[in-house]
Amino acid sequence: MVMEKVRGRGFLGVISLVTVFLSGSIGEAQSKSFLVNCGANNSVNVDGRRWIGDWVPNDNFTVSSPGVATTDYTANVDSLYRTAQIFYNGLNYTFAGVQGNYFVRLHFCPFALENYNVNESSFSVVANGLKLLADFNVPGEISDKYLHLQNSNSNSSSLSLVKEYILAISDVLVVEFIPSKGSFGFINAIEIVPVIGTLFADSVSKVGGSDANVSGRGIETMYRLNVGGQEIKPDQDSDLWRKWEVDSSYMITADAGVEIKNSSNVTYASNNYSSVAPLLVYETGRIMSNTEVLEKKFNMSWKFEVDPDFDYLVRLHFCELVYDKANQRIFKVYINNKTAADNFDVYARAGGKNIAYHQDYFDAISAKFNTLWIQLGPDTAVGASGTDALLNGLEIFKLSQSGNLAYDDRIGPAGKSASHLKSWILWLGIGAGVASVLIIAIACTCIFCFCKSQRNEMSNTKDNPPRWRPLFMHGAVLSSIANAKGGVQTLNGSVAAFTRRLEACTGAARGLHYLHIGADRGIIHRDVKTTNILLDENFEAWMRANATETSITSSQALEDLELRVAEDAQRRNCSTSI
Repeated sequence: MVMEKVRGRGFLGVISLVTVFLSGSIGEAQSKSFLVNCGANNSVNVDGRRWIGDWVPNDNFTVSSPGVATTDYTANVDSLYRTAQIFYNGLNYTFAGVQGNYFVRLHFCPFALENYNVNESSFSVVANGLKLLADFNVPGEISDKYLHLQNSNSNSSSLSLVKEYILAISDVLVVEFIPSKGSFGFINAIEIVPVIGTLFADSVSKVGGSDANVSGRGIETMYRLNVGGQEIKPDQDSDLWRKWEVDSSYMITADAGVEIKNSSNVTYASNNYSSVAPLLVYETGRIMSNTEVLEKKFNMSWKFEVDPDFDYLVRLHFCELVYDKANQRIFKVYINNKTAADNFDVYARAGGKNIAYHQDYFDAISAKFNTLWIQLGPDTAVGASGTDALLNGLEIFKLSQSGNLAYDDRIGPAGKSASHLKSWILWLGIGAGVASVLIIAIACTCIFCFCKSQRNEMSNTKDNPPRWRPLFMHGAVLSSIANAKGGVQTLNGSVAAFTRRLEACTGAARGLHYLHIGADRGIIHRDVKTTNILLDENFEAWMRANATETSITSSQALEDLELRVAEDAQRRNCSTSI
């Protein structure tokens, strides 16, 4: 992981290395912290530490192109947040003599600034070439953070924001603040604290797979929780000055877990783990509250909003505070609905009761998701005496990729740059264009096929005279209709004779009569239309049904009908003269 690098040259290098370890000079160098009170010309004491104003000349750091210092002593915030450095151009802080692994914390508090609207601020931050923030808006980040809390408590009352990073620094640390185009940025304080001891290993267990190598990657702290206990303030985490929030704000159902406490004789499994977390974290915990129910199907669940398309390291802290032997509390650990560990026995793994222990897991979040779930539930398959789960602390770290830790919710990881966005837009436009052409082509094809089928049908009745025509197109029928209206209709250039018109009408009547009594399945009235009654060249009626034509055979009933039609026409003295 992020490890201290000490390099020597040849034999002299080896002698120097031994001398360094014997004299403890590295420990002395590592103990040096940098605390900057930005936008101030004086120093302030906060949490028992002295923060130096960046407008005061000193040998600890330098500031290039200072911006505008602003102060609001009426603000209801800690004294550290009553001043700020505002910048419209690039602003650099350079810290010399920095070697090893360091916590780098950036403090922000968007208090009311005269002539400045902090809601419109936007800027980026880069540390030794590693992008930490991109187009960052402090008020928006604070609102988004507390918007996604599962439950409300003291976590949601803070107006300040601290962005924490863990970086390996060889000699000099340069922190650059870059305002977005047409905007400005601000910073209230900068905190640089050395990491004492080994904080991370190079290899981490991958969820659902083998180990993952995470060496050499920058780290951002996303969440740090004291599970089942009260908030741990920075001055309670000696040397490293970390803040541990309460966990209930992130639980799906806080009542799913019961808080437990036992502060007697809690120790670390190894002295190397003393920097991992303070003992206060291991003196409290949370166990399942449904241990007496018949069906052991409930889990303790925590939900966190994270940045998509990044790798994450999840650290879980355990300490068995109740049982004094193994196989009493065995459970499963789930991360993002995947089994990270089963048959998990804290007592067996830690080596006893009241012994602090932690376990790291690696998991990748795809670009499609922005949540990370952590769940603990009973493992009933192993036959333990108790079906329960336990957790004392929880941390989530984001790992850098390609020199980037920043995320812009408009375009994703900032390392993918604007060119990636332009390329994506270009391909989107090409895809939309191709889709439009295909839709138009399909529509034109459908229209062409429909028109062609209509032309083919009409050609069967006009261009190539068939042996039948639809009733509404038959000249004899049309002539009768036209004559009734006082007009004249011709067929093939000659006037239709009375007998032919009478035959046509008789054929039409046969068709209608067939629809009522001749069809096997009875009449469907929607079929009673002129396009479905066909007359051949001899004026015999045919019926169109499901693309086939059925001849209507003459019968006594139809002959009687024809006779009645003729007699009725004579009785009414219907004029059929042309």
